[in-house]
Amino acid sequence: MNTQDEPDRPPAGISNNFPGQVEGQLVQAGAVHGGITFNYHQAPETRPSRRPNQVPRPPRGFVNRQRVLAELDGLIESDGPAAGDVAGCPIGVFSGLPGIGKTAVVSQWAHRNEGRFPDGQIFIDFAGLRSGAGADVSEALARCLRALGVEEQYLPNTVAERAALYRDRSGERRMLVVLDDVTRPAQVTALLPQGAGSAVLATSTWRLGELVLDGAALLPLDVLDAECALELLSALCGRQRIADEPEAAARLVELCGGLPLALRICGARLLVHHRLTIASLVAELADEQSRLSRISVSSAHEERTVSAALELAYRDLPDAAARMYRALGHVPGPSFDTAVAAVAAGLGSTAEAQGALDVLETASLLLLTDDRRYALHGLVRLHARDAARAFDPPGTERETTHRVVGHYLALAGAADRAVRVDRLRIAEPPDPPAAGPFDEAANPARDAISWLEAERTNILAVLRAAAGFGLNRPVWQLAEAFTVLFFHHRHLADWRESLELGAEAARLDGTAAAEARLRSLLSRPLLDLRQDALAKTELDRAEQLAVESGHVVLQASVQEFLGRYWDRHDPARAVDAYRTSLALNTEADEVRGAALARYFLGCAQSAAGDHATALAALAEARETLLSRGDERMAARALADTGRALARSGDPTGAATALSRAADDLHRTGASHYEAEALEDLADLLDDPAEVRRCLRRALTVYEEGGSPRAAEVLARLTAD
Repeated sequence: MNTQDEPDRPPAGISNNFPGQVEGQLVQAGAVHGGITFNYHQAPETRPSRRPNQVPRPPRGFVNRQRVLAELDGLIESDGPAAGDVAGCPIGVFSGLPGIGKTAVVSQWAHRNEGRFPDGQIFIDFAGLRSGAGADVSEALARCLRALGVEEQYLPNTVAERAALYRDRSGERRMLVVLDDVTRPAQVTALLPQGAGSAVLATSTWRLGELVLDGAALLPLDVLDAECALELLSALCGRQRIADEPEAAARLVELCGGLPLALRICGARLLVHHRLTIASLVAELADEQSRLSRISVSSAHEERTVSAALELAYRDLPDAAARMYRALGHVPGPSFDTAVAAVAAGLGSTAEAQGALDVLETASLLLLTDDRRYALHGLVRLHARDAARAFDPPGTERETTHRVVGHYLALAGAADRAVRVDRLRIAEPPDPPAAGPFDEAANPARDAISWLEAERTNILAVLRAAAGFGLNRPVWQLAEAFTVLFFHHRHLADWRESLELGAEAARLDGTAAAEARLRSLLSRPLLDLRQDALAKTELDRAEQLAVESGHVVLQASVQEFLGRYWDRHDPARAVDAYRTSLALNTEADEVRGAALARYFLGCAQSAAGDHATALAALAEARETLLSRGDERMAARALADTGRALARSGDPTGAATALSRAADDLHRTGASHYEAEALEDLADLLDDPAEVRRCLRRALTVYEEGGSPRAAEVLARLTAD
C-alpha cells in the first residue's frame, strides 16, 4: 500500500503520451466508464480584419473654420510622448450651440485626414443611446467592439468587461474615434483607444471642462461671421441668387445670427420653393414672435427646425438652470450682468443666480461677452421666451419686465445723481441699490457716465418693453434719469426715442410736470437733428403743461429750452426767453438754474452784437458754475466766451479760450461740446496740421453720435 500522496500511475505497459502537435481541445484519459459529456467554451472569434469607415461625410457647402481645423491639426501632430513617457491619446472636444456645426467640423477634419488612421474611423452618436445611467456607455463600447470585428455572441455582458476587451482590441490599431453629442466626461474616457497614434474627437453642447484633466483640448465653436455666412448661403443657393439680392441676403444672415443650422434651413427653403425670394423670406422672419417657427423645412418624412435642436439642449438642463433660462428669455436688451439675471429670475442673491448662469454657460446656451457680461444668441433668446410662455403662468413676462425696469431705474437714478445732485428732476429719487457700481469710485461722475454708456442699448430695450406692458411711471422716470448720458454723449436717435417713450408714458400716467419736462428735453435732440418744427411743437406743449403744473423751476427750464429754439429763428425772442428763465429761477432761489439762464442769455447777447454785456454775463455765469462744482457747464461758458471774443475782434484771446475749453470739455466727457469748440477753434488757427487735428476729432465725435454735422465736417476736411 502506498502511504504517500502520489498521483495514480497508469498500469504497466500503458503509455499516456501523445506524440505530435495538437490543435484545439485534447482529453487524455485512462480507463473510461460510462457516458462522457464534454463542455468547453470556444475563444472569441473575430471576423477577418477590416477597416471601419463610419464617420459621415461633411455637409455640402462647408465653409471656413480654418482656424479651428488648423488648431486640431496642431493638437494631433504635437501630441507625442516626452522622453521616457508613454504617449497619451489626443482628445479634442468641440462645444457650442446646437446647430453651430460641431459635427460638420469633425467630419470635415476626419475625411481630410483619413490617411493618418490606417486602421479606420469609428463614429458613435450618443443622441440615440441615452436610455439610462451607464447604458449609453455600455452600448457605445459594444458598437466599437462590433466595428473592430467582435461577433455579437462574444460581447461581454458588463461595462467593465467590454471596456477591457475594447482596450485590448484597440491596442494594436491606429484609429480615430468620433463621439458625437456626448453629455458626460465618462462617455469619452471609457472609449479612449489604446493604440499609439490613435485620437478621439468629441462633440457636445456642454463644455465638459473636466476632460482637461485627461489632457483634452477644449475647442469651442462660434457662429459664422457675416462673410462666411454669406458664403454658406451662396454654396447652398448659388452665387447668382445671392448677388441678385445682396441686401436681403445680408439681412437674412443677421436674422439667423450666423447659426449654420438656421442658414442651412433657410437655404433649403429657398431651394425647395423656387418662387420664394430672399426678400420675402426676410419679411417672414422680421416678426420676432414667429421667427423661430418659420426657420423650418419639411419633407414627407420629417421637419427640421432650429427650435427642435434647442429644445433638446433645454431639456437636459437641471431645474434651477432651466428656470433661469426661461427668465432670461424675458430680459430686454442684448446683454445683462449677474445682478440683472438675479432680478429677472426673482432670486434673492446674485450667488444663486451665478450658479445657474454657470450651468447655462457650460451648456453653451449663454455667451460671455468681452466686457464680462452675458448674452443670449438671438434665436436662443426667442426659444427661451417660447419655453417660458409654454411653461410659466400668464403674466410672468410682465412681472419679469417690471422687476428689471425697477432695477435699471434704481441704478440709472444713482448714476444721474452721481453726475449732478442739483439737477432739476420731477421723479422722486428711487431707493438706491445696496451696492451700486459707483460706490467708493474715485470719479463717480465719470464712472456713472461710463456705466450708462455701456448699458445704453439695454436701457433703451427695457424702456421699449416696459412701455409695451403699460408700466408708465417707471418708464418716464427711467427716461428722465437716462437723459444725463446724452448731455455728455450725443447719441441723437437713442436720446430722441427714449424721450418720446418717456413723454408718452408721462402723459398716460397723468403726470403733467413729468410730461412737460420730458417734452422740453425732447426738443434738444430734435434741434440737433434739425427737426426744428417738431422741436417747437414739443416746446409749446411743454410750456403749457409747465404752467398747469405750477412748478416754477420747471417753467424756468422750459423757457431756457425755448430760448435755444429762438436762438436759431429770432434772437430778440431768445433774449426775452432767457431773461424770463433767469427771473423765474431767481424767484425760486434756484442758483444753478439762474446761472444757466445767465449763461445762455450771454450767448444770445453776443449773437445780437452786444459783446461787452455778453462777456460780463458769461464771466458771472462761469464763476457761479465753478462755485457749484459744475465743471462741464463752466467749460461750455468758457467756450462761448471764446466765441464772443472772436466776434468782438480778439482772435488770439478767442483761440486761447476755445483751446482751454476743448480740453476741459474732453476731460469732463462732454464730447459733443468739445467737438463744437474744436470746430470754432479750427476757424482761428493758421497751422494746417492743427486745423486738421481739430476737425478730425470733431468728425469722430459727430459720427459716433449720428450728428448731421459729420457730413459738413467731412466735406471741410476733404476740401482742405
